[in-house]
Amino acid sequence: MRKHERSFFDDDFDASFDHADDLNWRAKRRSARDDDEPNPARRGRLTEEARDRLGRQRADAVADDLPEGADRWSTWGDADQGPEPRPEWLVTDLSAVDRDLGIVKTGKEADVFLLERALPGGDRSCLLAAKRYRSNDHRMFHRDAGYLEGRRMRRSREMRAVENRTSFGRNLIAEQWAVAEFAALARLWQLGAPVPYPVQRAGTEVLLEFVGTDGAAAPRLAQLRPGPDELLDLWRQLVDALGVLASAGLAHGDLSAFNLMVHDGRLVLIDLPQVVDVAANPRGVEFLERDVRNVAGWFTSRGLPADQADPADLVDLLLDVAGLR
Repeated sequence: MRKHERSFFDDDFDASFDHADDLNWRAKRRSARDDDEPNPARRGRLTEEARDRLGRQRADAVADDLPEGADRWSTWGDADQGPEPRPEWLVTDLSAVDRDLGIVKTGKEADVFLLERALPGGDRSCLLAAKRYRSNDHRMFHRDAGYLEGRRMRRSREMRAVENRTSFGRNLIAEQWAVAEFAALARLWQLGAPVPYPVQRAGTEVLLEFVGTDGAAAPRLAQLRPGPDELLDLWRQLVDALGVLASAGLAHGDLSAFNLMVHDGRLVLIDLPQVVDVAANPRGVEFLERDVRNVAGWFTSRGLPADQADPADLVDLLLDVAGLR
């Protein structure tokens, strides 16, 4: 992980970011034709089944050319790519290959795999976390309706599918979560927040910087029992991180000690698909308050004095930074 030198205790944050530009929740611009106007020749999205079938056909076509031990060629050239400047450790060569090394974590909405991207016959490689959102055959995203408020799709057909939770709509939601998390991570990385570098997004797969050492993932905050000095330091790092989010008008939306990692003493925010625009989402302030209560409760339960982790004071501070006070 890179080091984040910016401190919320030392610097004043600029709360004048244009929230509409921070995250692009909409699909790419398409035709100006009315969405409800018949157009038999218009090409629609592939269904999940058709997409999987096409993917298998393409994979079969190149499987014979793959180096031994590789699972696929690098998908870097076909994906939405992470922000510049890119880390030196990242392998972006199109001749690289990807190899799955096993599952790191299973979740309700996505599974995370350890993936190695390397140049065949060379000595350049990097470890990535491959977060793969599940299709509509799996459990739906929990409480997704509240998080989706304030996000709108351009086409009425897609909005109806999402609202009615059709098979097509559920696939759109899965991809929307992936798009949302990748966009949020890219924005926050550029602002200096302690998040994994977002490498790329292709469909419902997001590749991220792997946070850990030699293939072993860093522990979650919930797994640690820090002493008083370390506890205070981690709390201050967390306030810094929440200040960066607030400066962009954002709240994590599902923050707890289970989606905070600690790597070499540095706090890292993860799991941001449900990131909330505090101003645009009617429940934005509610989500922010819940985030703060959750983490403040964990820190005070571990011995941090309550007057140093007062939820109401921190919420007021973050709302002020976000320009909502």
